Order: sequence, then structure tokens, then C-alpha cells
Amino acid sequence: MSDFEEFEKQLCENRQERERERHKKRSRSGSPARGDKRRRWSKDREKRSSSRGHKKHSHSPRRTRKKRTCKYWDVPPLGFEHITPLQYKALQAAGQIPMSALLTTAACSGVSAAPSQVPVVGSQMTRQARRLYVGNIPFGVTEESMAEFFNAQMRLAGLSQAPSNPVLAVQINQDKNFAFLEFRSVDETTQAMAFDGIIFQGQSLKIRRPHDYRPLPGISEQPAFHVPGVVSTVVPDSPHKLFIGGLPNYLNDDQVKELLTSFGPLKAFNLVKDSATSLSKGYAFCEYVDVGATDQAVAGLNGMQLGDKKLIVQRASVGAKNANPTSIVETPVTLQVPGLHRLQNTGMPTQVLCLLNMVMAEELVDDEDYEEILEDVREECCKYGSVRSIEIPRPVDGLEVPGCGKIFVEYVSAADCQKAMQALTGRKFANRVVVTKYYDPDMYHRHEF
Repeated sequence: MSDFEEFEKQLCENRQERERERHKKRSRSGSPARGDKRRRWSKDREKRSSSRGHKKHSHSPRRTRKKRTCKYWDVPPLGFEHITPLQYKALQAAGQIPMSALLTTAACSGVSAAPSQVPVVGSQMTRQARRLYVGNIPFGVTEESMAEFFNAQMRLAGLSQAPSNPVLAVQINQDKNFAFLEFRSVDETTQAMAFDGIIFQGQSLKIRRPHDYRPLPGISEQPAFHVPGVVSTVVPDSPHKLFIGGLPNYLNDDQVKELLTSFGPLKAFNLVKDSATSLSKGYAFCEYVDVGATDQAVAGLNGMQLGDKKLIVQRASVGAKNANPTSIVETPVTLQVPGLHRLQNTGMPTQVLCLLNMVMAEELVDDEDYEEILEDVREECCKYGSVRSIEIPRPVDGLEVPGCGKIFVEYVSAADCQKAMQALTGRKFANRVVVTKYYDPDMYHRHEF
């Protein structure tokens, strides 16, 4: 064998030996070469990405920006700091943001705003807060006459805040007998609520907020002024609110009000009625202008017999915790009904019926007028039984005549007297509501009126 062949044979053996060693390593480690290759690629990617990042930052070095302060964004308007931006947008969409707030914000921001004597003038955003519903309007009334009436009343009451007319527009629905008034300012609209119950062309107007009204933040919803002579149809909850129950259903608003005004002028009154039939439900609420008349009305009216019912008069539940109804009823009271000094419970039927709130002392001075009243009373009372006698005390100059202003009717039997009471109670005589009670026959015969 030549040297060359021997050398070639040695190379072949060495190659085979290396192949065997490589095969043994693969069988032990599970092809590490492929994993090494993947790891190398991963490292290569990291190197490439880092190199690219290095090149990128090398061409455009990073600059630190100073954060700019915000002057206008997310700054709440004055008076609306407690409202979120979403709530503020909802108020804007509903037209409930007052123009006064916008003008204040504009002034604080350096934006010029025209000065105005009235907080809001014709703003579309506050339109619902500047409108009032007026019900029970007279038939055939025109928009011009209604606007003229309310403009005049606003000026007379001193509620107009500028020389021009506070009522901008009137819309009347003749078919349903109501109207809408639009005022120039939110505050004037609120103050006009004081005219609820005012008489216009013989009709008592019912003034309310529209159904879509939403209260404005920070603005009062109730008027701060009471118009003298106007009896509101809404009786707000207060310690002086009275409940009057046990009213006969045939009594209307004017008759019940006339009975209540015997103790003083009313500030608010509401006779609750059935919405379907418009008939009285037999109870009402009221409040007096003079709060001192509240206890007098309770003492004078609670337990009074009206027809076949007895009145229940007491303070309404709100604010009445400190009131003592028992002590109030037992307290003597002087009423403003002529000749009525103390109204007692009617008790058991007797033969004598006492009629109250029918005549006044000055109506009994003239002989002819006196005879006419006497004959009128006799004719009506005889319809319910046999009348034995009638006494109507008359005034005497310089003397205080007991029972002056009362009418006493003596029947033959207590049954006839009871029948007359049920028929006459709540009737009207000379445009006054008749109040009745039984009277002691012995006191009647002794002329202790």
C-alpha cells in the first residue's frame, strides 16, 4: 500500500469517528443545534432591533415637552361647580341654563357682554322656565286682553323689573279653556305665580308651571310676594295649613270660602274635587293671611253641624306635631261673623234652631227691611214644620243687644227643628252661607241670646 492510500484511509476513519461522536451527542441532547439556531435568530433580532432603535434615536434625539396649562377646557361656569359636564350639557339641551349664569361666565372670561336690567330676556334656553299655564280662563277671551291684564297686574303689584311689558306672548287654546303665558325673565315668571286664583272677567284663574318645567339651580320656585285679595288655589305644606273635613258635597267653593273667611281673609284655599265629575269630595285645605286666625278657625268650626255631617277642622299633618287640638277646641274665641261670639257643638236636638251668618246689624235698623227679613225667614222655615215663634234681636243705639245678628226659630217639636236644620244648613241667604245650631229652649224663653 502506497503512502497516499494509507493517508486517505486515515482521513476516512477520522471522518467516521467524528460522525459517530456527533451522533452520540444528538441522541443525548435532542438536536441542540436547531435550538441553538433559534436562539441565535432571537439574539440576532434583538441586536437588529436595538441597532435600529439606536440609529433612530441617533438621527432624532428625544425632546421633553412642557405640559401646557388649560385655560378654558373643563372649567365649570360659576355657580355650576357641583354639576358634571354631562349634566350641564343635559341642562343646556333642555333650555334650563339661565342667561344670567352665561353672562356672568362671559364677564369672568373677559368676553364683553351687554348689560341688562332683567336677568333673562327672551332666551330660548330658559323658555320652559319662563312659561306659565293658566287654566279656567273666561270663554272668548283674546290673547291681547289677557296679556294686557297680566302686564297691568304685574306693574300694580310692583313685580315688573323693567319699564316694558313683562309678558312677551300669550297662546290660548279655546277648545280646552287654557292658555300659556311667556314672560321675559325667569324671576318675573316665578313672581307671577302669586296671581294664582286671581279673578279675571268673573273667573278664578288657575296658574301652574308647565308639565315640562324643570327647576333651575339656585333659583326659588315659589313667589316671595302675596297679592292682597288674591286667594291661591294651591295650599303649600306649612304649620298653618288647615284640613277641613266633613263638608256636605253640595257646598261649592264660594260657600266654603265664605264660611272660612268669617275668621279672617284667606291666603290659599283648595276644595278637593273628583276629577271625573268635578263634584266636591267633602274636604278642603286652607291657609289664612293672619296665622293667628288658624287657631280661631279650629276652635270655631271643629265639630260644627253642617246638614247631616259634623265638620272636622284641624291642622294638616305637616308642622302640626306641637299643636294640641284638645286645648285649641276648648279655648273660647270671638269670631268675625256678626253676632256670633262662641260657636258651640250642636248637641241633642231641641225645639229652638239658631241661624247664624244670615243678617248683619245694620240690615235690621230699618223697619221695612226688618219686616221683610222676618217674613222671608218665616215663610222658608214653615216648610219644614210648625213654627211657634221667631226672634230676631235688633240693634239699639248706645246699647249692646245680646244675640244681635242671630235668628232664633222655635218649632212645636224637636223633630221639626231637626228637619229644618238638615234643610237649611249650607243654604245661602243674602249671598251668605247659613250656619245652624240647636239652642236651649229655657235660655230662648228668658231672652238670653
